[in-house]
Amino acid sequence: MSGNFAQISFTPAVREAQTRYGSRAAYSRLDGAATEATSLSSNEAAFITERDGFYQATVSETGWPYVQYRGGPAGFLKVLDERTIGYADFRGNRQYLSVGNMNGNDRVSLILMDYANRRRLKIWARARIVHRDEAPDLVAKLEMPDYRARVERAIVLTVEAFDWNCPQHIEPRFTEADIKARVRPLEERICHLELMLSGRTDGVCEC
Repeated sequence: MSGNFAQISFTPAVREAQTRYGSRAAYSRLDGAATEATSLSSNEAAFITERDGFYQATVSETGWPYVQYRGGPAGFLKVLDERTIGYADFRGNRQYLSVGNMNGNDRVSLILMDYANRRRLKIWARARIVHRDEAPDLVAKLEMPDYRARVERAIVLTVEAFDWNCPQHIEPRFTEADIKARVRPLEERICHLELMLSGRTDGVCEC
């Protein structure tokens, strides 16, 4: 949990809810905590760069939240320094809801999930939209050369706070790559047993 977490998240209405439901005493120790610059440790940096997607929330000029899933190759959300992360914004359905919201209000919130290991990182940040003609080197740094998608702009996020959620209620889910890696030893074992049963002596598995 970063130093700015309580200052950003524990509004008067939130504190009132904590009081009503019995958690205010546990969280009151965070009241008045120093609002030091939030720095990502190597633990957060590693977690961020391993993700192949995240949920991003912005707020419209009418006050409505908009949550979007941003996906790409693992590592497309990059850590630029201990307070800055960013990603290449690939072309989508061209509604530009997130981009428009960022132009009106630079506050964003991200939720990064590791379903397999039941881990979740929440990040609050200030967003900056960067176009190629403004900072070509920065946009190039955030691109994924081997990923076939059109990059329309870059989104650079200055981290204001972050918090690791508890694993409670996170149901494990696995990607195709996760499943293949976990099943591979079983496939090799089955292949070895089939060779033994067939009486083959060459020891060559075809699975």
